[in-house]
Amino acid sequence: MYITWLGQSCFKLQDKIGADGVTLVTDPYGDEIGLKMPRFEADIVTVSHGHSDHNNIGAIRGNPFVIDTAGEYDVKGVFIEGVASWHDSADGQERGKNIIYRIEMEDISITHLGDLGHILDAKQLEKLEGTDILLIPVGGKYTINAAKAVEVISQIEPRIVIPMHYKLPGLKAEVDGVEKFIKELGLKPRQEDKLKISKKDLPQEDMELVVLGL
Repeated sequence: MYITWLGQSCFKLQDKIGADGVTLVTDPYGDEIGLKMPRFEADIVTVSHGHSDHNNIGAIRGNPFVIDTAGEYDVKGVFIEGVASWHDSADGQERGKNIIYRIEMEDISITHLGDLGHILDAKQLEKLEGTDILLIPVGGKYTINAAKAVEVISQIEPRIVIPMHYKLPGLKAEVDGVEKFIKELGLKPRQEDKLKISKKDLPQEDMELVVLGL
């Protein structure tokens, strides 16, 4: 499968490249954040919460199946479970709700944390057990920061970590850059334009940090 980061919390996940493949997009953003959302067709769109930098469904062409609530879904052979969580550490009193998505594609389990604002509880962790690839916000201010992200990683214990929602050239949101998180985690990152991965390629012992380019 292929994982492409498009900025903020937006990823394109594809089981294969081409017309017969399935494309899932997470948290498409509006152009007002300073980044340009690419326009392309997708089969499935997941939305973690209703803020404009995460719910620009209109940017996606075609007639995608939109998931914006917690629960279990099976779309075109992709199993998705939405897990309720909060956008802050005060049970949603500051920024409201957030949905974590666990996505099973090509025999790989990917967890997208959305704009998570807190450490996970036992019930949430149970649903995320066995996560292979973790897509985690690290920029702070609106989400967990670098230190809290490392805590969440130690809770989930994924095989591959991919950071998201951090400062980029042109991005108007005032969040931390990825360097702070890399230092906090203490792993040497692998830089990739997009991640091509299969089940057999997943690291078996040491966790890997992959930083995707735009």
